[in-house]
Amino acid sequence: MPADTGNILINMWPWLFLLALMYFIFIRPQQRRDRERREMLDALRVGDRVVSIGGIYGIIKSLSDSDLILEVGKGSTLKFSRDAIAGPQPEAREKTD
Repeated sequence: MPADTGNILINMWPWLFLLALMYFIFIRPQQRRDRERREMLDALRVGDRVVSIGGIYGIIKSLSDSDLILEVGKGSTLKFSRDAIAGPQPEAREKTD
């Protein structure tokens, strides 16, 4: 005895709705964050002030496709993977007296 096609669709629509909801709640926002991070890393230039994911602040002295060299103090440099950069340094807050 074949199942009624209309009955199958009625039973499946809540699952399809949940799949679509999961896509828009979890997957799309993560794709957007990944794209923004990739754009930020591609926009890095020599002389930019950045902070690493470990909290090390520095100025970019040289760049390559996969890594960069940060000056973290006078004459002190560290080599980082581009993926280890959290973003640009936040601007110093002005003190209000």
